[in-house]
Amino acid sequence: MEIFILVLSFLILLSIGVPIAWSIGISSVLTMLVSIPASPALTTVAQRMATGLDSFALLAIPFFILAGQIMNQGGIARRLVKFAKTLVGALPGGLAHVNILAAMMFGAIAGSAVAAASAIGSFMTDEMEKEGYSKEFSAAVNITSATTGLTIPPSNILIVYSLASGGVSIAALFLAGYLPGILTGVFLMIVSAAWAKYRRFPVGNRSKLSEVFRTFLDAFPSLLLLVVVIGGIVVGVFTATEASAVAVLYCLVLTLVYKEVSWKDIPDILLASVGTTAIVMLLIGTSMSMSWIMAYENIPQNITDILLSVSDSKVVILLIINLILLFVGIFMDMTPAVLIFTPIFLPVVTKLGLDPTHFGIIMVLNLCIGLCTPPVGSVLFVGVGVAGTTIQKVIRPLLPLFIAMLVALIIVTYVPGLSLWLPKAFGF
Repeated sequence: MEIFILVLSFLILLSIGVPIAWSIGISSVLTMLVSIPASPALTTVAQRMATGLDSFALLAIPFFILAGQIMNQGGIARRLVKFAKTLVGALPGGLAHVNILAAMMFGAIAGSAVAAASAIGSFMTDEMEKEGYSKEFSAAVNITSATTGLTIPPSNILIVYSLASGGVSIAALFLAGYLPGILTGVFLMIVSAAWAKYRRFPVGNRSKLSEVFRTFLDAFPSLLLLVVVIGGIVVGVFTATEASAVAVLYCLVLTLVYKEVSWKDIPDILLASVGTTAIVMLLIGTSMSMSWIMAYENIPQNITDILLSVSDSKVVILLIINLILLFVGIFMDMTPAVLIFTPIFLPVVTKLGLDPTHFGIIMVLNLCIGLCTPPVGSVLFVGVGVAGTTIQKVIRPLLPLFIAMLVALIIVTYVPGLSLWLPKAFGF
């Protein structure tokens, strides 16, 4: 009965347009009311929300959000685009490659797919349209490439997975995300090149070595942030949380040096960061309460038994989990999905001998695809809005890029070395 009420109430609330954080919290309370009186039920859910947020590791999220906001207004995206253009602008579908490469770099630095879609898309859509690319293709490339930065560190969602998994090393997760994120970007480039050739989009001029060097020097301080943050974590100079604070300080100094942000802009940046942080933290708090209720009702163990009774093949179980996560990603945002489904599926895959770090990358890649699909795909809506087009028009060029992301997901799922080679090389 408890499971039925939890699932049914959650789906009904979502279907009538209740925000997902409130849907999770209300369905958690309704489920508790079946077992205990109203006052203890409300108290328990509130306690679990507060306890779920009582984590030092979660402090990294508001700092990385603030760093992303500073970079979004600090001219960093434009410099990365110019550098990417000198590298890949002369290839077939050159400006599409520029969009993908710039989104990978900016998304990795900012740790936000929405920020990457907004910052890179607002600059690249007009550039691509001037060169003869269709607005719909530009939007499709921007939408899918923006998600690559969620696996390439620093990534807020990998920090959330570390919390949900019970303490998988954040440094190991950060290192594990590099190759899968780059692989996804490469597949997107291959599909973009094929589509550009088919549609006969123009090819840019080859850049001189001096121009490549000049744009690299201009973008180098921005790229250096990755070395400072990830290098500091891996070497052990600071934790991921301390690294996030270092990232804020570095970004602030950098944008002031670039003179793209002045002191009078700081209050607006802080306000935008607080708004985003509040949304994320409410999602985390309510999701943690739902995770506790599911554990209380023994749902993870029951699902583990069911899945293992279907098959004892790792290939089959991982395929089933991937299909479930792809379906979940269509209707649920990444943060609650990770917090709710990690405790459900992690015991299953660990029984099959899968490394928790590897599974974290699989889960994030799955849910990245969900960001590009309606009705909850935040990156889809941002990308379409920035390009000034509609979802219906974007679907056709978007489908081949979806397939590229799915192929990357399959390879990462069944080739664990892609995720685990770097963590093992650094001793994690």
